Amino acid sequence: MAARCRLAARFHHVHGTNVQLDASRTRATRVQSFANGLCFSQEPLAPGQVFLVEIEEKEGGWCGHLRVGLTAIDPQHLEVVPEYSLPDLVNMGDTWVFAITRSHNRVVVEGEAAAPVRAPPWDPFLQIERMRILRDTLVGRSWPGRYSHILDDLYKTNVLPATARRSRIGVLYAPQPDGTADMHIVINGEDMGPSARHLPTARPLYAVVDVFASTKSVRVIPVEYGFPSLQTLCRLVIQKHIIHRLAIEGLDLPPLLKSFCQHE
Repeated sequence: MAARCRLAARFHHVHGTNVQLDASRTRATRVQSFANGLCFSQEPLAPGQVFLVEIEEKEGGWCGHLRVGLTAIDPQHLEVVPEYSLPDLVNMGDTWVFAITRSHNRVVVEGEAAAPVRAPPWDPFLQIERMRILRDTLVGRSWPGRYSHILDDLYKTNVLPATARRSRIGVLYAPQPDGTADMHIVINGEDMGPSARHLPTARPLYAVVDVFASTKSVRVIPVEYGFPSLQTLCRLVIQKHIIHRLAIEGLDLPPLLKSFCQHE
C-alpha cells in the first residue's frame, strides 16, 4: 500500500481546462473563471487510504466551495473532462461527489445514530471503522504545531466555514463485509460519517477534487499511516520551539526542510 500511497499523493495529468498544476503535480490552481476545475488522484486509492488536500488560496466574488468525492471512471479514458463534478461527472455514473460544508451530507440508516461518535480532538488517531489514521496530518494549521480549525471557537460555532483557508479535506473508502464500500469525507481531522454507501469495488476508485468557485488553489498533503516518520518528528520538535511559522525562514535549515515545517 505504501508505494501506491506515494503515487496517489499527487494529481492526475488529466484535469479541467482551467486547472494549472505545479511541476510536482501536488498543487492545483484554477487560473480563471469559476468552473472547469476538476482534478483526480494520480492513481486509484487503496482501501482506507486518504486523499487529503489543503485549501491554499480563496477567491472572492463566487458562490460555492470545494467539492470532493470518488469515481470509478479512469481519468485517462475521458475524452473531455466535464465542466463540473456536480452534476456533470456524477451524471456519467459510478461517481459520488459532495460539496464541503460543516452540515455535511450523510447517509443515516434506520436504528443508527444521527451523528457519528467522534473521538476527542486530542486523540492522536482518527478511527474510521477498523482503520486508524494519525490525526496530526489531517488537521489544518494556522500556527506551526497547533491545530487551527478543529479547536477554534469560530469553527465550533460554524462562523468559520469548513472551506476556510488552511482547512484540510480528505476522502477515503472503507470496505464492507458485503464486498461494497462506504465513502467517508474527513474535515480537519473529523470524520463526517458515510457520505455514500454501497460503492462497488470491482473497479478502481479515484479521488475527485473540484477546485470550484471560491476555492482557487489546493495542495495534496501526504498522509502517514502507523508511526510518524523521522521527518515528521523533526518538524514537531522545530515547531515546538518557535513562535510563528514565519520564523522558520530565518533558521539555518535545508530549504526542503524549511518548506516542510512551514506548510505541514
